[in-house]
Amino acid sequence: MSFRDLRNFTEMMRALGYPRLISMENFRTPNFNLVTEILIWLVKRYEPNIDIPTDVDTESDRIFFIKAVAQFMATKAHIKLNTKHLYLADGYAVKEMLKITSVLYNAMKTKQMATEDVPEEENNKFKFDLGSRVSDLKAARQLASEITTKGASLFELLGKEAELREMRTAAIARPLEINETEKALRAAIKDTLESVEKTKEMLNNVVSDESSLDAKIEKKKQDLERHQKRLQTLQSVRPTFMDEYDKIEEELQKQYEIFVEKFRNLSFLESQLDEYHRLEQERFEEAENTLRIMQHKLKEDEKDLMKSSLKDSDSDLDVPEDEGSDSDLEESRPSKPRPTRNSLMAGRGARFIGNMQGGDSDETDSEIDADEDDEEDEDGEEEESRDLEDDGLELPLSRSNRPSRGGVRPPLLEESDEDF
Repeated sequence: MSFRDLRNFTEMMRALGYPRLISMENFRTPNFNLVTEILIWLVKRYEPNIDIPTDVDTESDRIFFIKAVAQFMATKAHIKLNTKHLYLADGYAVKEMLKITSVLYNAMKTKQMATEDVPEEENNKFKFDLGSRVSDLKAARQLASEITTKGASLFELLGKEAELREMRTAAIARPLEINETEKALRAAIKDTLESVEKTKEMLNNVVSDESSLDAKIEKKKQDLERHQKRLQTLQSVRPTFMDEYDKIEEELQKQYEIFVEKFRNLSFLESQLDEYHRLEQERFEEAENTLRIMQHKLKEDEKDLMKSSLKDSDSDLDVPEDEGSDSDLEESRPSKPRPTRNSLMAGRGARFIGNMQGGDSDETDSEIDADEDDEEDEDGEEEESRDLEDDGLELPLSRSNRPSRGGVRPPLLEESDEDF
């Protein structure tokens, strides 16, 4: 049963004027009383004068009712119904009743269409449409050709009627011979007896086949029982290797737990090692950055020292030489110490060696001993950077405290005035 069939059935019954409202849920379960009412109403709608027994209290009455309805619809409407489906009184019965309702519904529709087309035919009875009659013309031509052929064959047969009448009368008037009749009957009886013997032989063969099959079935049953007993004994007896199997399985479980634990530890150690390498790489990069910054600061300090030394040399060249006064003054003046890298980095534990001479950046870079030991942490590097900054600040202070050349010149001028 489909939802579409059930919906079509309910709509057709409503259109045909069935007095009771049919729901789609009425045929979810068998409902023989409703099926009986619908069948009686449909049969009465098809043939009002029909007399059908309506007693469906017992099983035999229901069977008789279903057979009567099916026989009536087969003889009168040429509709074949499945009695088993009708007796089920569920969705399958709806399919069978739908055959009857569709015939009645189509008849009702054609009647309505005919009544609607009557006034149109009255209005258009003088009009003739040749295009709509082409198929009718073809059918009329075919029927005309068939009529001519049938008429010709009938004329030939009627022409032979005179000869056939004489032969027929002679055959009827001829007396029957008892001997020939007996022979024909004996031959028929013999043929019948032979067919009966063949049937009996087939029945005997069927009996023998049945007995052989029964013997085979009994044998198979015995084999089945024997195998079942064997299976039960095998299931009840514990194999000898099961103890060893259980021990090996327990050992395998322990080894697996050990393996899982070691694998977990190994993965954790690998992660820790990767983290340690990452931290070492970051520390190494930071050390390189600090060394690069320190190198850059040292280069800047060297450049400043070189510039200051060049300025001092230029100022010495600009002073005029007097009559031995300057030479005596320079001899009496203490010599100015040249600042070197050793003096600058004395507080650093002599980590850098070299002099403040410009132009040899490669030599100064090669002379830097960068202590890349892993035990040196970031605090030491920050202290070194602070020491460098303090040294850079002390250089200009020492340079400011150094006696300038301009402070000595006034006495020279005074001596030259006294000479005059």
